[in-house]
Amino acid sequence: MPVTQTPYAESILISFRRIARAIELFSRELESRFDLTVSQLLCMRQLLTDGPQPPSELARRIYLSQATVTGILNRLENREIVRRERMGPDRRVVTVSLTDHGRKMVEAAPLPLQKYFYDRLNQLPEKQQVQITKILAQVVEMMESHDIVGDPPTNPSPLTESKSPTG
Repeated sequence: MPVTQTPYAESILISFRRIARAIELFSRELESRFDLTVSQLLCMRQLLTDGPQPPSELARRIYLSQATVTGILNRLENREIVRRERMGPDRRVVTVSLTDHGRKMVEAAPLPLQKYFYDRLNQLPEKQQVQITKILAQVVEMMESHDIVGDPPTNPSPLTESKSPTG
Protein backbone atom coordinates (compact mmCIF):
# COMPACT_ATOMS: atom_id res chain seq x y z
CA MET A 1 0.00 0.00 0.00
CA PRO A 2 1.52 3.38 -0.99
CA VAL A 3 2.26 5.94 1.70
CA THR A 4 0.23 9.12 1.44
CA GLN A 5 2.38 12.20 1.84
CA THR A 6 0.96 15.11 3.80
CA PRO A 7 1.31 18.58 2.29
CA TYR A 8 3.81 19.37 5.06
CA ALA A 9 6.18 16.43 4.68
CA GLU A 10 8.34 18.03 1.98
CA SER A 11 8.66 21.27 3.92
CA ILE A 12 9.58 19.41 7.10
CA LEU A 13 12.22 17.38 5.26
CA ILE A 14 13.71 20.56 3.78
CA SER A 15 13.81 22.08 7.28
CA PHE A 16 15.67 18.99 8.56
CA ARG A 17 18.15 19.35 5.71
CA ARG A 18 18.71 23.03 6.47
CA ILE A 19 19.31 22.21 10.15
CA ALA A 20 21.73 19.42 9.21
CA ARG A 21 23.56 21.77 6.85
CA ALA A 22 23.90 24.47 9.54
CA ILE A 23 25.33 21.90 11.95
CA GLU A 24 27.69 20.61 9.26
CA LEU A 25 29.01 24.11 8.52
CA PHE A 26 29.49 24.83 12.21
CA SER A 27 31.30 21.50 12.63
CA ARG A 28 33.74 22.42 9.87
CA GLU A 29 34.43 25.81 11.45
CA LEU A 30 34.91 24.24 14.89
CA GLU A 31 37.34 21.70 13.50
CA SER A 32 39.36 24.27 11.55
CA ARG A 33 39.52 26.85 14.37
CA PHE A 34 39.80 24.61 17.43
CA ASP A 35 40.91 21.24 16.01
CA LEU A 36 37.90 19.60 17.69
CA THR A 37 34.86 17.79 16.38
CA VAL A 38 31.40 18.53 17.76
CA SER A 39 31.33 15.05 19.33
CA GLN A 40 34.69 15.67 21.03
CA LEU A 41 33.44 19.01 22.32
CA LEU A 42 30.23 17.41 23.61
CA CYS A 43 32.28 14.83 25.54
CA MET A 44 34.52 17.52 26.97
CA ARG A 45 31.60 19.76 27.98
CA GLN A 46 29.86 16.82 29.66
CA LEU A 47 33.00 16.03 31.64
CA LEU A 48 33.35 19.69 32.61
CA THR A 49 29.72 19.86 33.73
CA ASP A 50 29.37 16.53 35.55
CA GLY A 51 32.98 15.66 36.37
CA PRO A 52 34.75 12.33 36.03
CA GLN A 53 32.60 9.39 34.96
CA PRO A 54 32.81 5.99 33.32
CA PRO A 55 32.87 6.06 29.50
CA SER A 56 29.57 4.15 29.41
CA GLU A 57 27.87 6.90 31.43
CA LEU A 58 29.39 9.57 29.20
CA ALA A 59 28.06 7.76 26.12
CA ARG A 60 24.61 7.49 27.67
CA ARG A 61 24.47 11.17 28.61
CA ILE A 62 25.46 12.50 25.19
CA TYR A 63 23.50 9.94 23.16
CA LEU A 64 26.42 8.32 21.37
CA SER A 65 27.30 4.65 21.18
CA GLN A 66 29.91 3.23 23.54
CA ALA A 67 32.13 2.40 20.53
CA THR A 68 31.95 5.97 19.22
CA VAL A 69 32.81 7.42 22.64
CA THR A 70 35.73 5.00 22.99
CA GLY A 71 37.20 6.27 19.70
CA ILE A 72 36.65 9.90 20.74
CA LEU A 73 38.30 9.29 24.11
CA ASN A 74 41.27 7.57 22.44
CA ARG A 75 41.88 10.65 20.29
CA LEU A 76 41.39 13.07 23.21
CA GLU A 77 43.67 11.01 25.43
CA ASN A 78 46.40 11.00 22.76
CA ARG A 79 46.21 14.81 22.80
CA GLU A 80 46.32 14.84 26.64
CA ILE A 81 42.87 16.43 26.85
CA VAL A 82 41.37 13.61 28.93
CA ARG A 83 42.78 10.84 31.10
CA ARG A 84 41.43 7.45 31.99
CA GLU A 85 42.00 6.03 35.44
CA ARG A 86 41.10 2.75 37.07
CA MET A 87 39.22 3.52 40.26
CA GLY A 88 38.35 1.72 43.47
CA PRO A 89 38.83 -1.88 44.47
CA ASP A 90 37.41 -3.18 41.17
CA ARG A 91 40.27 -2.25 38.84
CA ARG A 92 38.05 -2.97 35.82
CA VAL A 93 36.10 0.24 36.44
CA VAL A 94 37.56 3.06 34.36
CA THR A 95 36.74 6.72 34.94
CA VAL A 96 37.50 9.44 32.43
CA SER A 97 38.21 13.06 33.37
CA LEU A 98 39.50 16.24 31.80
CA THR A 99 43.14 17.16 32.24
CA ASP A 100 44.02 20.76 33.13
CA HIS A 101 44.85 21.27 29.43
CA GLY A 102 41.44 19.81 28.48
CA ARG A 103 39.63 22.01 30.99
CA LYS A 104 41.28 25.13 29.53
CA MET A 105 40.44 24.02 25.99
CA VAL A 106 36.76 23.39 26.68
CA GLU A 107 36.41 26.65 28.60
CA ALA A 108 37.87 28.54 25.59
CA ALA A 109 35.83 26.63 22.99
CA PRO A 110 32.46 27.85 21.72
CA LEU A 111 29.15 26.24 22.58
CA PRO A 112 28.41 23.10 20.52
CA LEU A 113 25.98 25.05 18.33
CA GLN A 114 26.15 28.51 16.93
CA LYS A 115 26.09 31.23 19.57
CA TYR A 116 23.63 33.09 17.34
CA PHE A 117 21.16 30.21 17.77
CA TYR A 118 21.56 30.18 21.55
CA ASP A 119 21.14 33.94 21.75
CA ARG A 120 17.96 33.91 19.65
CA LEU A 121 16.53 30.93 21.54
CA ASN A 122 17.17 32.62 24.88
CA GLN A 123 15.31 35.73 23.66
CA LEU A 124 12.11 33.74 23.16
CA PRO A 125 9.58 33.71 25.98
CA GLU A 126 9.84 30.60 28.15
CA LYS A 127 6.43 29.40 26.92
CA GLN A 128 7.73 29.29 23.32
CA GLN A 129 10.90 27.51 24.43
CA VAL A 130 8.75 24.88 26.14
CA GLN A 131 6.64 24.49 22.97
CA ILE A 132 9.76 24.02 20.82
CA THR A 133 11.12 21.50 23.32
CA LYS A 134 7.91 19.47 23.27
CA ILE A 135 7.61 19.52 19.48
CA LEU A 136 11.25 18.48 19.05
CA ALA A 137 10.69 15.63 21.51
CA GLN A 138 7.80 14.45 19.32
CA VAL A 139 9.98 14.70 16.21
CA VAL A 140 12.78 12.72 17.88
CA GLU A 141 10.32 10.02 18.93
CA MET A 142 8.87 9.80 15.41
CA MET A 143 12.32 9.67 13.81
CA GLU A 144 13.87 7.07 16.10
CA SER A 145 13.50 3.89 14.15
CA HIS A 146 13.06 0.74 16.14
CA ASP A 147 13.53 -1.54 13.15
CA ILE A 148 17.05 -0.44 12.13
CA VAL A 149 19.91 -2.57 13.39
CA GLY A 150 22.30 -0.63 15.60
CA ASP A 151 22.54 0.87 19.01
CA PRO A 152 19.11 1.35 20.55
CA PRO A 153 18.45 4.60 22.37
CA THR A 154 20.08 4.25 25.78
CA ASN A 155 17.72 6.57 27.58
CA PRO A 156 14.79 8.84 26.83
CA SER A 157 15.34 12.05 24.94
CA PRO A 158 16.36 14.98 27.12
CA LEU A 159 13.78 16.93 25.16
CA THR A 160 10.95 14.92 26.70
CA GLU A 161 11.79 16.25 30.13
CA SER A 162 10.34 19.71 30.43
CA LYS A 163 12.61 21.57 32.80
CA SER A 164 12.46 25.14 33.87
CA PRO A 165 15.66 27.21 33.63
CA THR A 166 16.10 26.83 37.38
CA GLY A 167 15.50 23.09 37.57
